[in-house]
Amino acid sequence: MSLNISTRRIFSAKTKVCQLFSVSRGVTTSRFYRIQHDVKHTSPSRRPEPSQADFLTEIGVRSIFSEEHDILRRNARKFYTEEVVPNRERWEKDGRVDREFWKKIGAAGLLGVGTRAEAGGWGGDYKSACVMEEEHAYVNWLAGATFGGHSEVTLPYLDNYGTKSQHEQFVPQMVRGEKIGAIAMTEPSSGSDLQGIKTYAKQDGDDWILNGSKVFITNGISADVTVVVAVTDLNAKHKARGISLFLVEDGTPGFNKGRILKKLGMRASETGELFFDDVRLPKSAMLGGEERLNQGFYCLMQQLPRERLGIGVVCTAHAEYIFETTREYIKQRKAFGSCLSKLQTVQHRMAEMKTKICTTRAFIDQCIQLMDEGRLDASTASMAKIWASDMAFKVINECLQLHGGWGYMWEYPVARAFVDSRVAPIYGGSNDIMNELIARDIVAE
Repeated sequence: MSLNISTRRIFSAKTKVCQLFSVSRGVTTSRFYRIQHDVKHTSPSRRPEPSQADFLTEIGVRSIFSEEHDILRRNARKFYTEEVVPNRERWEKDGRVDREFWKKIGAAGLLGVGTRAEAGGWGGDYKSACVMEEEHAYVNWLAGATFGGHSEVTLPYLDNYGTKSQHEQFVPQMVRGEKIGAIAMTEPSSGSDLQGIKTYAKQDGDDWILNGSKVFITNGISADVTVVVAVTDLNAKHKARGISLFLVEDGTPGFNKGRILKKLGMRASETGELFFDDVRLPKSAMLGGEERLNQGFYCLMQQLPRERLGIGVVCTAHAEYIFETTREYIKQRKAFGSCLSKLQTVQHRMAEMKTKICTTRAFIDQCIQLMDEGRLDASTASMAKIWASDMAFKVINECLQLHGGWGYMWEYPVARAFVDSRVAPIYGGSNDIMNELIARDIVAE
């Protein structure tokens, strides 16, 4: 049984790049061609919003998207449903996605969708990248953090700040799934406080000597290349002015990887701890080259809004998916002589949840549009992260309650979703820190 995928991407007003895929068991081929014609988008007024659609996960809705995005969504949904879902139990047991599957998803063109073509990616817009994230959530975010951490967190740093040689060395292989990427920010004692990091890189001639440790690193153990945040100027007047980013490759002497951490949720997504013991790095390992020396914090500040909005995107889609699975459940589950869906109390709870989801969706889509236009600011991204992550956890908790005892069983999607959703208010910068960032803008003079 084969899976045929046809994906279109827009590079300019009159140029589309089409990608034809034919993926069969054990064999994957791809070819690309460029065609010229006028870009025709579906009129926004003709695309219903999710609140008006039959299902929240329906394809062909939402005014921010076009027919090209719909095609990409259908292809991703088919691939994730047929190729990702069957691996659920094995990946949860292993705590990671196996390397062969990385190559498979890369060959299908579903990694690095939003990475610029000039850097070695597919050249899709930000909305295309969001389609990938949402479709991960629509299969219950199974290992989605793994692929999202690679494509939508790590690759943007290489894309936006890497030198030409760094692009050539890493990006094409990462897009093909031949190399796995990770970014190492968090440390055991600093948590969400990026200015509190202690990992230090000291210059030694033309080289740098890196020492320190990182924790809670998505893809940390499997990664072939890790973007490491380190202090490079201990005497900087402000800590933010003395931080740089380094590209550390697997196997570099002194770079040691710890265990795969056992988490409450997201068990199929690998999370590890990293140790750096006198790791000698050439000057070419500094992300962006020497001109980016001590500019790492500013790079982080420019990219973190994307990461935080990404969390909001995923949380909203995850809530939509669990809402729909719960809708099906209450229509079939009988209690007190009729289906749960016939009970007015259940109906009202579903109505309240749909309202919460759809109002969140409207704000998140506004943020996606702003990000696509390069106008999303850090404060708005923080609002998106707070609101969507809190909403998703509350909605999924409510959905679990409506499942009764069965909702507590691991075999039901809502059980997995419940434990997975708990981390969203924590990672990517805790929601407490997000409130602090928003408040600074409010009281700034």
